[in-house]
Amino acid sequence: MFNERRDAIQRILNKKNFISYQELGSMFPDVSVMTLRRDIEFFEKNGSCTKVRGGAKSLLYSRELSDGTIAARMQENVASKEAIARVAASYLEIGRATFLDSGSTLQRIVPFVPNERFSFVTTSPQLAMDIASIGLPSINLIGGLMDAENQTVSGMQAMRFLQSVNIDIALLSPSGVSARSGFTVGNFGECELKRAVVEKARLVILLLDASKIDKSLPYTFCSMSEIGIIITDGPLPQELLDEAAAAGTEVINVFSAP
Repeated sequence: MFNERRDAIQRILNKKNFISYQELGSMFPDVSVMTLRRDIEFFEKNGSCTKVRGGAKSLLYSRELSDGTIAARMQENVASKEAIARVAASYLEIGRATFLDSGSTLQRIVPFVPNERFSFVTTSPQLAMDIASIGLPSINLIGGLMDAENQTVSGMQAMRFLQSVNIDIALLSPSGVSARSGFTVGNFGECELKRAVVEKARLVILLLDASKIDKSLPYTFCSMSEIGIIITDGPLPQELLDEAAAAGTEVINVFSAP
């Protein structure tokens, strides 16, 4: 019965974005609420879900709605991502704690990071190793549930770690952006972590290649009013430009004429 129940919960997490304790209670009327909560904790530890108020959000279902693996994305729009990363690196400051996102564009920043005593925080193990190889920069790697496809960590442990560190500048990459939905990602755990970073940071810099424009994924982590600078590789739709102007957000097109 124990294995059958968890197999049933696993199937739900594969097919649904959210499952409530009330729904689980209806499915398993002879099982206590505490036991069902332990089941959810089990699936959170193995990376299948994250606990939220009233139940759990599926991370497996969310991955199907993401924008692909980081290995695939690293091979897309390479020149644009390098140009965006080069400009982003110019905003690094010694003496300020800087968060580096785990997106494919941020992976391109390493060659442009000077060998100086920068202080970084990241959710990307690969980026942490590459930054560490530079020499002088220090880097704090956030721990948590590892998403192998996207080479990033998230979950409750990551959120607790994030609460203990300060962030001054945040370099973030969305999976999509639209005037209707704001800046979005396909993974709930990643959304929660990015949202916490945005709340902590003094300056939020969005790295946005054109493939993300007019694309909406399920979870919004911030709006234009929370962004200080957008670095992109092409003109934004007029609606987004109007939002940026109203919010006082600077928009930098890396390929525009000086």
